[in-house]
Amino acid sequence: MAKVITMGEVLIDFIPINRECKLKEVEGFIKKPGGAPANVAACVSRLGGHAKFIGKVGQDAFGEYLIDVLNEEKIDTDDVFFTDEANTALAFVSLTESGERDFSFYRKPSADMLLREEEIRPEIFREGDILHFCSVDLIESPVKYAHLKAIEYAKQNGSLISFDPNVRLPLWESPDDCRRTIKEFIPYADILKISEDELEFITETKDEKAAIQKILELNPAISWFILTKGEKGVEAIVDDVAYKVKGYQVDVKDTTGAGDSFIGAILYSLIEAKEKDIAGILNFANVVGALTTTREGAITALPRYEEVETFLQGDFDVSVNGKRNI
Repeated sequence: MAKVITMGEVLIDFIPINRECKLKEVEGFIKKPGGAPANVAACVSRLGGHAKFIGKVGQDAFGEYLIDVLNEEKIDTDDVFFTDEANTALAFVSLTESGERDFSFYRKPSADMLLREEEIRPEIFREGDILHFCSVDLIESPVKYAHLKAIEYAKQNGSLISFDPNVRLPLWESPDDCRRTIKEFIPYADILKISEDELEFITETKDEKAAIQKILELNPAISWFILTKGEKGVEAIVDDVAYKVKGYQVDVKDTTGAGDSFIGAILYSLIEAKEKDIAGILNFANVVGALTTTREGAITALPRYEEVETFLQGDFDVSVNGKRNI
């Protein structure tokens, strides 16, 4: 059975109890499980697919909690390790009224950064699987080289590679370091998902068409290039065919995990092969991303397959403004 394998950070998102204020003014937080690669694995599993997570957590209460969450989400955690060399990563978040976020990270270093290349097992990867990762754990640390080893094994065994840069500049020494590293890893990707802001950041080009061309020049063999535009929808180039699918406007509570749920839905569709139509896959992913924003948190906000199907049939209990079809 094909599976989605994600690797990198799993952490605690501390979501503020009050909004429309700076992080220093927040009076209290609610603990939520998160971390982009873990969110993607949870999305795949909630939709009914097979997911595995590779990573490392601290030998602490937060690490134990996160492993419990991943297990409850039916994610394979056989290759998640504990360490007493660093604590589990924490992220404190402030939210605007519209659900947009500002982050403060505690990870210098955190446990996820200490995953070593010798801890990656080649037999994990099989033909038909998809390895997915982001850029947060590509900073100069042992986990960067664990990623390179995982990519090597995945390609040797016929697995696809999925990359979502998911830029978080406060975690890097400089924007140039972040940009350079993302460009280093784009050539490995069979599937690349980036946002409008990330496209301009990575290419240093404001013109969208010119920026997309720069990305494709970095990896001419890419199969799926996906450009997300929030509620405006998504544009994609799949096997040299261009697609444009409109999004859904919903009452947003929290945008945390929306992009992760979107790519998770894409990867789920590819391994399950329930939906062969490319535009249908993109529309399905748009719905998953939109529904995720109607709840707080990341993993805890992810919808299940039945909820997505109900929404697509036009009978879902969320406030939808101007629902649009393809």
